[in-house]
Amino acid sequence: EIIYDKMYQTFINYKEEYFFYSKIMHEHSKSKLLEIGSGTGNLARHFIKNNFDYNGMDYSKDMIQLATTKNPNSHFIFGDMSDFKVKDPYECILITGRTSSYLLDNISINNTLKSIHKALEQKGILCFDFIDANRFFKKINKDEKVVHKAEFDDKFYSRDSYFEYLPNEENFMFRWKATYYEKQSVIAKDTSTVRAFTKNEWELFLFQNGFEILKFIDKPSYAFDAYAVVAQKN
Repeated sequence: EIIYDKMYQTFINYKEEYFFYSKIMHEHSKSKLLEIGSGTGNLARHFIKNNFDYNGMDYSKDMIQLATTKNPNSHFIFGDMSDFKVKDPYECILITGRTSSYLLDNISINNTLKSIHKALEQKGILCFDFIDANRFFKKINKDEKVVHKAEFDDKFYSRDSYFEYLPNEENFMFRWKATYYEKQSVIAKDTSTVRAFTKNEWELFLFQNGFEILKFIDKPSYAFDAYAVVAQKN
């Protein structure tokens, strides 16, 4: 989690992320939000600083602890986005950092959207980003190394990534193998199975679960081509 926290602060411009999502919230006059996939609280601090009624949720207790340390006066909870309940409905729910990529099967997607639908007020807004399968799979090559470099606290980090399409899986899945370095020394390795989506898939998932799509936004993103979706609870 500490490696993730340090490196992603250089990969992602959290100030720009805040402007992106806060603009959508202002357009719809929303201020009370839940961020799903709140991670180590880097985006949270911008919402908190700008007086949004912010709450964060993540599936990693270590990340929640780190986020709470950074933002001691805010509220972070442990939760599974496919099965959660809230006492009071939110005006807006955000799924940030392409966390949707870890919804690997259709049951998880539908359960997540059902939980979010119940947690939103009437006409509440859902906004999330996803990896665009149409563009991403045309680019990747399993033998091609993708390198991301980062400098934080006068230390130099890098991550080598390999992406492999998994054609035998039911959905648009790929394997992401990553090795993290501090200078030349390996400090961590990670292998994940991740899902990409098409716009048409999300149009159908959202319709089936009581949402109206307001717009798709071509969203700048490190490493992957991505879209953001803005949808409203019917």
